[in-house]
Amino acid sequence: MNSITPDYVKTDLGSIQIAPEVIEVIAGLATIETPGVAGMSGGFANGISEILGRKNLSKGVKVEVGQKETAIDVSIIIEFGYRIPEVSENIQFNVKTAIESMTGLHVVEVNVNIHDVQFKDNEKSEIEAPATVRVK
Repeated sequence: MNSITPDYVKTDLGSIQIAPEVIEVIAGLATIETPGVAGMSGGFANGISEILGRKNLSKGVKVEVGQKETAIDVSIIIEFGYRIPEVSENIQFNVKTAIESMTGLHVVEVNVNIHDVQFKDNEKSEIEAPATVRVK
């Protein structure tokens, strides 16, 4: 996670600070809700936490947070049959809208990285089915 801890926002009643992990969770949820996204692509550390039974809502999300702006990188697995440019634009819009409406931070960029394509079970079995059995 690459982040800069922002200064506290001072109000009459105290201060407000949004942790980078909160922005990661918001971005992750907004991404998963986008049609065509099969899942998030985490990497080795996230794979270990899943094996241990921990659900990581910020899996596949990296953020950089400034005082008034943020930049987000999401890594996804796309469902087979969806147009990658359309899904990516929808992710960018959903993430930007969710973060700006919930946190008040300005989103300067949302980068979408496609790491894999997930096939539906019946399509995958048709593709991988051997034509003939050679060994008995």
